[in-house]
Amino acid sequence: MIDQVVAVVGNRIVKHSDIEAQIGNMRMHGEPVDEFTYCQILERMMINRLFEHQADLDSIVIPDSEVEANLDRRIRFFIQQIGSREKLEEFYNKSIVAIKEEFREMIRSQMVSDQMERRITEDVRVTPSEVRKFFNQLNPDSIPLIPTEFEIYQIVKKPAISKEQRDEVRRRLNEYRNRILKGERFSTLATMFSECPASSRRGGELGFFGRGEMYAEFESVAFSLKEGEVSPVIETKAGFHILQLIERQGEIVNVRHLLLQPKPDIEDLDRAQKFLDSVAGLIRDSVYTFQQAAERFSDDPSGRVGGLYTGPYSGNSRVTAEEMDPNIFFIIDKFEEGQISNAAPFLTEDNEQAFRLLMLNRRIAPHRANLEQDYDKIHNMALSQARQARMSEWLNQKLRTLYVRLNDRARECSSTFEYNWGQ
Repeated sequence: MIDQVVAVVGNRIVKHSDIEAQIGNMRMHGEPVDEFTYCQILERMMINRLFEHQADLDSIVIPDSEVEANLDRRIRFFIQQIGSREKLEEFYNKSIVAIKEEFREMIRSQMVSDQMERRITEDVRVTPSEVRKFFNQLNPDSIPLIPTEFEIYQIVKKPAISKEQRDEVRRRLNEYRNRILKGERFSTLATMFSECPASSRRGGELGFFGRGEMYAEFESVAFSLKEGEVSPVIETKAGFHILQLIERQGEIVNVRHLLLQPKPDIEDLDRAQKFLDSVAGLIRDSVYTFQQAAERFSDDPSGRVGGLYTGPYSGNSRVTAEEMDPNIFFIIDKFEEGQISNAAPFLTEDNEQAFRLLMLNRRIAPHRANLEQDYDKIHNMALSQARQARMSEWLNQKLRTLYVRLNDRARECSSTFEYNWGQ
């Protein structure tokens, strides 16, 4: 029963165990589960399978490297939310490796679905007059309540890494390279020593990728290797690597790599912290505005827009407490508007040690959404409705000719389905 096929959609299947796993995950996160949940998840999975089937026909492929990068970002976000790696493993009662295994195919499926949705709805637009009409037609009870939002600016400083640290990493990699050339297995050393969490558990193997998917320096070496050949030490933004070509098929390659990242020492960290504290002093003395200082001194891409912090997933410049990094909220929660923090340590998305100054620019009190304060949100609501209409039109058209088979349990859901699955 656990492995029973519940539905076949094109060339894809939905298993009973897939649905039960999602229901179990919802219960673990305290989300409500009722008698309709099974059917709702089933239809959502069937839609995803339809997208995957169409992606096969359209030759849409999500590279393994992108799946792993997405997976790593989510794991880092979960760790930030729950407090530590150990707490996350305790919450799931699994190791990080096992958690990744559980989420990997779900994330790949979601990325395929997202890409198909973007392709189907990429030309959908709404005009300002359509946004206003949409808002005016909303039932007052349907106008969302906007929770407290924060507009935050940041200045990031990454410690300079000493030449000694960089030379030590190169020395270690050359040592590993010599061991491989003398007969040790690249995959064994990558599993033991590589600091790339996405690939180390697979012996450093990245999976096939084409040009334009990796750092330019990395690709240049990867595409120049012969099968089995081990590269010299190379440097990219991620750190220092050695590579081994596993296989090349035309313009795609599969390589192993062993990554080491030079770490700042205590003196490097101390200099970065003192530098940012001095920048904070210049801002408080009105030598620079915060935005000017961010543009001049920040090591983060946000410095190009004055240091404006945006939500890690939404990309919004006004973020809620739930969306932002908890360590940021802990600092700015009691701030007055315009108040600046001292240099605070944190880990970047690339897992690098760094420091940042934070300034609370605005705190927007909870309120019912309105066109004056929340035009962007209402625009997105109207756009979402227009895209959903396009999606429904596309799905209904596809379902007229798509092969679909449901088992008895799935057919019991037919009356609750949003779409006609031909049963």
